[in-house]
Amino acid sequence: MKKVHNFSAGPCILPREVIEQSADALLDFDNLGLSLIEISHRSKNFEAVMEEARNLVKDILSLPERYDVLFLQGGATLGFYTVALNMLSEKGKAAYVNTGVWASGAIREAQLVGKVEVVGDSSDRNHSYIPSFTVPKDADYLHITSNNTIFGTQFQQFPESPVPMVCDMSSDIFSKKFDATKFSLIYAGAQKNMGPAGTVLYIMDKDQLRNSDRKLPAYMNLKLHAEKASMYNTPPVFAVYASMLTLRWIKNNGGLSGMEDRNRAKKDLFYTELDRNGLFHGHSAVADRSWMNPTFRLNDDTLSAEFDKMWKEAGVSGISGHRSVGGYRASMYNALPIESVAILVDVMKEFERRKG
Repeated sequence: MKKVHNFSAGPCILPREVIEQSADALLDFDNLGLSLIEISHRSKNFEAVMEEARNLVKDILSLPERYDVLFLQGGATLGFYTVALNMLSEKGKAAYVNTGVWASGAIREAQLVGKVEVVGDSSDRNHSYIPSFTVPKDADYLHITSNNTIFGTQFQQFPESPVPMVCDMSSDIFSKKFDATKFSLIYAGAQKNMGPAGTVLYIMDKDQLRNSDRKLPAYMNLKLHAEKASMYNTPPVFAVYASMLTLRWIKNNGGLSGMEDRNRAKKDLFYTELDRNGLFHGHSAVADRSWMNPTFRLNDDTLSAEFDKMWKEAGVSGISGHRSVGGYRASMYNALPIESVAILVDVMKEFERRKG
């Protein structure tokens, strides 16, 4: 079978061993003679999975006791609204930084809950940079999106905030070292860097979770989920299990330090070629380039059909850019091997040799 180099932006590449172990569990989980997806979520077997997944997050991120970890449903899209319900008081306001499509979505959902002040906005240059901003001290919280999957920008350093800080880390969580204790609440859809689609991770400082001053639907109440150890309702069993396996893989491969080393090597290899090659240019500002989602274009779009043919013949998959940016996007999540990046770089070099 021909090797496929999977640069999909999400759902994305997972470690091969995680896919194989997940497949085995679908046939026979824990030697029960039952599939993972047909056992009771209240069984000791699955409760052990949930507990291990939650503890792995705490271990990998070195979280102190005051933090709790949840695996829920609805993705980060539901998280946009859930965050505001739990953090924004009825008479207060929230500060948001608009750095792209998903940040804009978070802003729209929060505006359904209460007052929102957009303190930074990069839409004037098609979200090609991370804007500077000042956080109002009277805000209930600051919300940022750490990595912008569509536009290829990323916070290389997190801001200091005088108020609780919330972050959507869907597309770069567990990709490199950072201080998780700077945040009161982190949420992340699994399907970018942690597992298959179907679950969303919440990491929350219980001392900072305001739970606002409004009545909340039970499923939107993060404190209730924490009290029930992320088992208030039937959890997304398969997605949690595969995420647990991926978290094991991260820990066994050096944790955040190991992921940072492998991701730094990949982004250096790719961006070095992008800057050298006279046929391409990047979308994002150099200082704000994403390690996870490099975005780039041909200088001459009339050459795209020939370039597309070359990368497809090389077994490269999933690099077509989002319509908001056009061109190409080479998503390089944790599980993508550097050998796949080298193949794409070789195609770019050969294309330059032919057309340069």
